[in-house]
Amino acid sequence: MKLRQPTDFLILEALAEHGRNVAPNLAHHTGKSRKNINTRLPVLTDYGLVKKIGPKNKSGLYEITPRGETAIRMQDLYREVDDFEIILEEAVPNQKQQSAATD
Repeated sequence: MKLRQPTDFLILEALAEHGRNVAPNLAHHTGKSRKNINTRLPVLTDYGLVKKIGPKNKSGLYEITPRGETAIRMQDLYREVDDFEIILEEAVPNQKQQSAATD
């Protein structure tokens, strides 16, 4: 898992604070460009930190996942460990099973 600091954590924090949101609003909340936000959201989705939600498949509405919330709480460890993903898996062990069940 390769996160961009501080951008990825700013996105996660904005979603945690403001709830479900779209890229233009996240750009405003984070102070990052919309292009940067649009580039990082699919990556964060692949990592299971955020989830793209409806009402339509092409909707750009995202929300933070429990794994993303855990990443925020543990972000101080990101630079200290070799594999942050393992830390998240240990902290949220059923996340993969839960996300598979809801997909």
